[in-house]
Amino acid sequence: MNPRLAQLQPYPFERLATLLAGVTPNPAKKPIAWSIGEPKHAAPPLIAKIIEAEMGGLSTYPLTIGEVALREAIVDWLNVRFKLPVGSIDKDRHVLPCNGTREALFAFAQAVVDPTRAAGAEPLVLMPNPFYQIYEGAAFLAGAKPYYMNVDGETLSPDLDLVPESVWQQCQLIFLSTPGNPTGAVVPGEALKKLITLSDRFDFVIASDECYSELYPDENNPPTGLLQAAAELAGESAQRAADIYKNCVVFHSLSKRSNLPGMRSGFIAGDAEIMARFKLYRTYHGCAMSPPFQKASTAAWRDEEHVRANRELYRQKFAAVLEIIAPVVSVKAAEGAFYLWPQTPISDTEFARGLFEKEHLTVVPGSYLSRQSGGVNPGTNRVRMALVAPLDECVEGAKRFRNFVEAL
Repeated sequence: MNPRLAQLQPYPFERLATLLAGVTPNPAKKPIAWSIGEPKHAAPPLIAKIIEAEMGGLSTYPLTIGEVALREAIVDWLNVRFKLPVGSIDKDRHVLPCNGTREALFAFAQAVVDPTRAAGAEPLVLMPNPFYQIYEGAAFLAGAKPYYMNVDGETLSPDLDLVPESVWQQCQLIFLSTPGNPTGAVVPGEALKKLITLSDRFDFVIASDECYSELYPDENNPPTGLLQAAAELAGESAQRAADIYKNCVVFHSLSKRSNLPGMRSGFIAGDAEIMARFKLYRTYHGCAMSPPFQKASTAAWRDEEHVRANRELYRQKFAAVLEIIAPVVSVKAAEGAFYLWPQTPISDTEFARGLFEKEHLTVVPGSYLSRQSGGVNPGTNRVRMALVAPLDECVEGAKRFRNFVEAL
């Protein structure tokens, strides 16, 4: 067996199951799960109709590069959503469909990291801390070492200025999550530009996980994306104008945007040279998207009405929950995604266990989503709350949460 498998740590939900083992939750209260970030809103009705109508496509092998219509829809969406220069993204050179961002993020590290590039220097893969655990596992199995960038306690985003130059010199890949899981923080456009400038200097690849990009509170102020920042930087720098998306790759998904996690549909887009080589990798990997799902994905990327309605549902839940819990805990309104990341008055593990026992409400201890780095675990005394349930259930959960805090 691959010895690198021994480096993989238990997934947060395995640790949570162990933590809650033997605990009998309050039988008078029905369970409410704020632990798993699985969207519960209804999928767009047109999607099921398209999949049913296109079932004949199951008799053909799909291409790794995906159907032209799907790639055209993705390009059109990117151009409008991120205000990219006309013609800067090409459907044949810059875009690949994928079966959800999770598999693509993992595979990307296997294709990008070169353990032999710098003799005697261990390749580093940088990631925010706390983080989506796929980043860490992908780094280990690619033969690299994770470098954890602790998020700032106020902004909840990593501070690039705190990363030593020696680390940038060994960096081959950096994972970002914006809006972030679990913090809900958005990496500002200026920080993205700074990171792109660093990638030009030290020659590393930026993988921006933007699967939550379409969940945000202000309809008139969507989060900036990496390709958008690269395009803006190209307008300011002749060096970047020659190759706008150099070293920049983004990952997008329909799971959160369109409430379609079971369809496993997303895409990767960016640096044409990297995409060409990653396409070769994926051809061998054998992960092409099912033809009926490609047809349905094309329709989903071309429709914004259901996405706006989806955002409104989350706005209602955030407003209601924050009104209830903000008076009793320190919590910041999310800039994006569907998580809250409050501080706990006792240890996060003790809090999560007690909340489950007394209120039958499940949350994830923040320390399970982070690693010890620089002498601290930035997830300590925080919990992740996924507001994916219907509004009335979220309100009930918030009341239980507050009851538990006030009883401590």
